[in-house]
Amino acid sequence: MNTTTANKKKWFVVHCYSGLEDKVKRNLEQRIKSMDAGDEITRIIIPTEEEIEIHEGQRRKVMKKIFPGYLLIEMDMNDGSWNVVRNTPGVTGFVGTGNKPVALQDDEVAKILKQMEAEAPRVKVGFNTGQAVRIVDGPFIDFAGVVDEVSMEKGKVKVLVSFFGRDTSVELDLLQVERL
Repeated sequence: MNTTTANKKKWFVVHCYSGLEDKVKRNLEQRIKSMDAGDEITRIIIPTEEEIEIHEGQRRKVMKKIFPGYLLIEMDMNDGSWNVVRNTPGVTGFVGTGNKPVALQDDEVAKILKQMEAEAPRVKVGFNTGQAVRIVDGPFIDFAGVVDEVSMEKGKVKVLVSFFGRDTSVELDLLQVERL
């Protein structure tokens, strides 16, 4: 591949049915192979980020789609490559103005790729301020309280617990509390 061909490749956003991103990516990869379009369409990315979900006191890592229903495709836009992508089952179209796909700017792609490579996974918390919770671990086990503050960065939650008729703020790890 010469440098002029490499410089022509741009990133485009393709819309597909939400929840079918992985299937559409596989379909696209099959079509690229069968239609020998590998030189024109080089990369397909489903933008995801790692997230830690806390469910029933257990932490588990999940890959969350940053833009559900969208894929990023690096390609040399021409009639042939447009047809390969556009006619793939599950693809509903390119993002752009009218019928003309609009390429992403390099800095936009860099931001998305950087977000995907973030080192610390985000913690998804199902707690809101004012919500009733029960402490399930630590010295305050089995105490009930109300969420006062949630700190996503620290992975902590402040809970107002009643001791002798007086509310006291206690900072706990997200795994130490559950919804009532």
